[in-house]
This record gives sequence, C-alpha cells and structure tokens, in this order.
Amino acid sequence: MDLTAAGPLLSGMAHVLLHSGREVTPSMLWYVWVFLVVAIIAAILGFGGIAAGAASIAKVLFFVFLVLFVISLLFGRRTSV
Repeated sequence: MDLTAAGPLLSGMAHVLLHSGREVTPSMLWYVWVFLVVAIIAAILGFGGIAAGAASIAKVLFFVFLVLFVISLLFGRRTSV
C-alpha cells in the first residue's frame, strides 16, 4: 500500500513514515506535536474536555521524551576515536 499519496498525517497515523524509500517509525516528539495540534483544534472548536486531555497527553509525552533524551546523552553509544 502506497502511503506517500495519503499525506504525512495519514502515513504518520499508520505508524509509517516513508523517507528515502525506507520505513521509519515516528518519534515520540512527533506524537507530542500531534496531540498539541489536536488540543489546539479542540480548544478552538469548544471541546474543552478533549482539549485538556490532549494537552495533558502532550505534556506527559514531552517530559518522557526529555527524560529519555537526557538518559541517552548520559549513557548513549560511546565511540572510540
């Protein structure tokens, strides 16, 4: 199934991003942006509960991303030169 014609949002929702012919799973930070956009759209349309829920998910994912990023910086691959 060719997901490139469906656009980046649909291909991301299908958990496949096609970049240079290889399949790559979206990063956690990408999901933060998705939930943030959903929260903003829901808030504009007046769905307060959905907006608050999506914003909470975006916050949690962002902080999990930050913690994992710091851990990867501290304990990441060490290459010898």
